[in-house]
Amino acid sequence: MATATKWVLDPMHSEVQFKVKHLVISTVSGFFKSFEGELITENDDFTGAEIDFSLDIDSIDTNQSQRDGHLKSAEFFDAETYPKITFKSTSFTKAGDDEYKLAGDLTIKGITKRVTLAVEFGGAATDFYGNTKAGFEITGKINRKEFGLTWDGVTEAGSIVLGEDIKLLINVQFAKQA
Repeated sequence: MATATKWVLDPMHSEVQFKVKHLVISTVSGFFKSFEGELITENDDFTGAEIDFSLDIDSIDTNQSQRDGHLKSAEFFDAETYPKITFKSTSFTKAGDDEYKLAGDLTIKGITKRVTLAVEFGGAATDFYGNTKAGFEITGKINRKEFGLTWDGVTEAGSIVLGEDIKLLINVQFAKQA
């Protein structure tokens, strides 16, 4: 019988980034600075792994405090009512040598939708302290309006201020638990 192995997210060597079009001509990037997650697997190649992940809305950072405040407000994420974004995997399947497809339930502002993300396995290594680490890059795109992030602005000239598609770029490192 296979034994389950638990891996815990190492926040010191991980980052959660998002990108959105601004005025349709340029891209604004932001990060979430506080998050946690774990991965439980019964296979050395991680297929079928169960992944739980959450991040704190209050930790949003777009390098502009006024915009961050607006994003935390009820017009966007409503951090007071919905302090976390969560993800729970439903499948983790191999799509190539070091490539996987990660499907799961993403919950933003109390709205849960099934999403599929692309995952690239960066490999596993042992650090200076003898801990086994595994690295992954996760990418994907979601439509913000499907999650209740419906705020829209239009300039005087009629340009849309904010794009609907949010690109996700997540680099995570997990530490194998004894």
